[in-house]
Amino acid sequence: MAFGIKRDELERWKQGVANGQISFLTHYWVDERFPGCSTVTKVGCCDLDKLETWGKQYGLHREWMDLRGNYPHFDLFGDRQKAILQNEGQLEQLNKLQNKKA
Repeated sequence: MAFGIKRDELERWKQGVANGQISFLTHYWVDERFPGCSTVTKVGCCDLDKLETWGKQYGLHREWMDLRGNYPHFDLFGDRQKAILQNEGQLEQLNKLQNKKA
């Protein structure tokens, strides 16, 4: 279940993915399969080869892509999520959610 984002943020992410851009969307997320994780970052791109190439630099494998629906993406959690967001200059998305919790 996703929450903590605005519709326009989601629409911008979808548009970026559909346009073949590497796009980031971080939101609150609860899934009992991932205890201790309260956020997820979806890194998407409709160009699967481009997304795969992007993911390889972080040790992500093509088979880890979520290909359901119209917006292919990797899901990032925990330490890997934070490290990748920091490296990509996208950490403000995660910080925004963490600051709301405090």
